[in-house]
This record gives sequence, C-alpha cells and structure tokens, in this order.
Amino acid sequence: MALGLFGRLSTIYFWYFSVLGLVVPFLPLFLDGEGFTSLEIGEILAIITTTKIVGPALWAIIADKTGKQLPIIQLGTLLACLCFAFLFFSQGYWPITFSLALFSLFWTAVLPQLEVMTLNSIRRSAKIYSRIRLWGSIGFIVLAVVGGDIISRFSSKSFTYLGFAILVALFASSLILKQPKIHLTQNKVTPSIFKKLSQKAFILFFFAGLLLQVSFGPYYGFFALYLRDLAYPGYAIGLLIAIGVIAEIAIFIYAGSIFKHFTVKSLLIFSIFITGIRWYLVGQFGENIWILSLTQIFHAASFGLYHSASIQFIQRHFEPRQQNRGQAVYIGGVYGIGGAIGAYISGLLWLNGSGAENTFNFAAIAAITGTFIMLFLPKTIKK
Repeated sequence: MALGLFGRLSTIYFWYFSVLGLVVPFLPLFLDGEGFTSLEIGEILAIITTTKIVGPALWAIIADKTGKQLPIIQLGTLLACLCFAFLFFSQGYWPITFSLALFSLFWTAVLPQLEVMTLNSIRRSAKIYSRIRLWGSIGFIVLAVVGGDIISRFSSKSFTYLGFAILVALFASSLILKQPKIHLTQNKVTPSIFKKLSQKAFILFFFAGLLLQVSFGPYYGFFALYLRDLAYPGYAIGLLIAIGVIAEIAIFIYAGSIFKHFTVKSLLIFSIFITGIRWYLVGQFGENIWILSLTQIFHAASFGLYHSASIQFIQRHFEPRQQNRGQAVYIGGVYGIGGAIGAYISGLLWLNGSGAENTFNFAAIAAITGTFIMLFLPKTIKK
C-alpha cells in the first residue's frame, strides 16, 4: 500500500479518536464543572449517546447508493466542528445538551463511512487496517494525557478550547483524503439488508454487543470523576486511561496474527468475559493503583480485540452494497442504544459517588450476560 494513502488514513484516524480521547474521560468533568449533578450528567450523556442511533443511519443509505463515503465524511466533520463551537456561548442544561447532541449527531456519522472507505482502500486487509487504526489509539492517548494535565492546571472550561482545536484538525485531515474506486456489479441483485439483520447470528451478535456497551456506562460517564474522588491527580487520570489505550494499540498491531489462530466467535466471547471481570475489579479495588492498572490493560480485549473482531463479523456477514448500512446499524444500535442505556442507569446508580461500587457491579453483570448470549453464536459467519 502506498505510504501516502497510509499516512492520510492514519492522520484522520488520529484526529477522530483524539476527539474521543478528550470527550470520553473529560466531558463528565466539564459537566461537573458546570454544576450538574451525577443524575443530570447521566441524562446528558444518555441524550448525547442516542444521537449514535440517528447519526450513522442518516447518511448510510446515501453512501450505499452512491458508493461514495468521502463527501459524507467531509460534511460530517465540518458540521461537528461548527456545532461544538456553540459550547463557547452555551450555558445551562438544555443549551449545553443541545450543543453536544448536535455535535455528536454529525461526529458519529463519520466513523461508519470512514471504516468502510478505509477497508475498501486497503482491500479489506485486517493487518493493514489494524495498523492504521492504531493511530487512532495514539491520538486517544495523546489527548487523554495532555487533556487531563491542561484541565487540571487551568479549569474544566479548557475542554471547549481543546475540543474545537481538534475538530478543526479533523476537518482539515478529511480534505486530503481520496475516495477509493470500487467496482460494484450492477446486475447482481443484493439481498435485502433486513434478511441479514433478522438472521440468528446477527441478532445474537447485536444483543451481546449492546450489553457490552451498557457495561461501559460507568467507565465512559464517571471513571474520571471516580478517580478524582479517590484523590488521583489529573495527570494520573490521563496516564491510567493511556495504559488502556497502549494495551489496545498492542492488540491492533498483532490482530492480524491473532485472527489466524482463533475464530471470530472465540475472540468475541473472550473479550466480553474479560470485560465483566474488569468492571468488578474496578469497583472493588479502585483505590489500588496496581489492580486498577491491570484492569486498564484489560482494555486491550474490552475494546481493541472486540472492535477488530466485530469489524470482521460485519465484513463477513453483509454484502458489499450493504456495508454502510451494516456499519450504521451496528454503531447506531449497539453503541447508541447500549451506550444510552448504560449512561442513564449509571447516572441513576452513581449517587454523586456514593454508589460507585454498585454501579460497576451492575456493569460486570451486564458484560457477563453478554458473554452468555455470545456463546450461542454460530462458529462460522457466512454471507
């Protein structure tokens, strides 16, 4: 693969996941700095997360019909940047929620198209995809560490300035991409996507993944606040999050080799199960830096390995003309619905920190239940 293509794709992944590296750990700190309670934070995160249901699906049909993802990526990154800028002028529950929801609506619409375009550009090579995707993890680490330090040194208001700067860079990186030329046979009748969605394999995969995302509710919503309440300094919060992403990078590097020795089903099961163990340990031993660091290493399986295996499942399950819609259903349904449920329930259980242990126990139960469902997935995934 040409170095130029690798560099362009790696750059946009870097900036896209840099946004995630800022938003995931520090949006709750920003909202806390605005004076919101844990219940209100949970509600806001749930509202924002539901945009993942609408956002990806908003453009998926157009992308599948035209076969072009790049214009959607460029428009989505521009609108996300403009909507995020509303935070400079927003105060109060609904204005801030509205600004964040609009930003998320367009930002989340970018990823399904980017994934499909990347896989088409590299001829669906799992090895090359993993090495491009690891630059997203690097971006996440950089912003998790730098963002934590800047916010602790200055104030939670720094979140807005950092986010806007990253989104400008994300839009700029989309302008240097090139749409891959993919030949799609016009005469071949593509089976309805509803047939694929109603198959047993996809239903089991979907609900197990949804439960996994539900289990991430306390982590995405309150992990930084949890560590702050346990007296961890700002830089330590960023470093602990970085440990997880470093482990994730290692998985992306070696994912190609892993898929040669294990089935997609076995990797999905292992990933969800180890995630359940992870949340239990976080809730029970959060004050122990060594155990907490170990649980962050588990992020390699919780996110990195599971994400790679999920992409492989979707690529094998859906036809070429269905790829964008398949990605949209996966990200919108699993991440949108699962993430919203997890955020809302976590907000109810957190009780401004006093319910932290029970909240992570709930997360562990959700993940273990997802593991049980995934056990019934067929061993082979066929188109």
